[in-house]
Amino acid sequence: MSNRLTRWWNANCPTRESLEHNRFLAPVAHRVLEPSLWRFTRRSVPRGVALGLLVGIFLLIPGVQIAGAALLALPFRANIPVAAAMTFLSNPASTPFILWASVYIGNWLLGRAADASGFMALVDHHASIGQWCAWLLSDAAPAMLLGLALISIAAAVVGYVLAIWFWRDRMGRKWRSRKLRIGNRAQSSALEESAPA
Repeated sequence: MSNRLTRWWNANCPTRESLEHNRFLAPVAHRVLEPSLWRFTRRSVPRGVALGLLVGIFLLIPGVQIAGAALLALPFRANIPVAAAMTFLSNPASTPFILWASVYIGNWLLGRAADASGFMALVDHHASIGQWCAWLLSDAAPAMLLGLALISIAAAVVGYVLAIWFWRDRMGRKWRSRKLRIGNRAQSSALEESAPA
C-alpha cells in the first residue's frame, strides 16, 4: 500500500517546475515557489490537505483547481504540493457523485426540486456563456452551489483532522522506533561491557 501511494504521489504531485510554468500562476510564481511552502511540517501538511479538498471539490474545474489551491496556500502557509495533490480527489470518476450529492443537499436545505441533469447537459454540449448564465439563474444553481460549499467545507474539516491524526501517528511511530533502537544499542553495549574478557 505504501509503495502504491508513493508511486501515485510521485506521478500526480505537481513539481515546483510545473507550477513555475503554469500560466495562471505566472503573476505570483515568485511567492508560490518560496521554499517554506514546499516543506512538509506538522502545520503545513494538514492545512494543505484542507485547502486542497476545499478548492478541489468546490471548483471542479481541472487546472484551475491546482492553481486555486496553490494560491490559497500562500496566505494560509499551507504545503503547496499537498494542497495541489488533494485537488485530484475530485476527478472524472468522483465528479458525478459530488454533483448529485451537492444538488441533493442543496434541494433538501432550500426546499427545492432541482436536478443536476441540466448542468451535465451544459458540460457535455460545451455550452455558451449565455447558456451558463441562464442556468445560474435557474433553481438548480443555488441548490448545487450551496451543496458544493457544504460538502467542500465538510471534506476540508475531515481532511484536516485526519491529516493531523496521521501526522501524529507517524511521528509517534518514528519516536517509538528510535527509542527502541537507542534502548537496544544501550543494552547491547552494556552486555559487551559486562561480558568476561
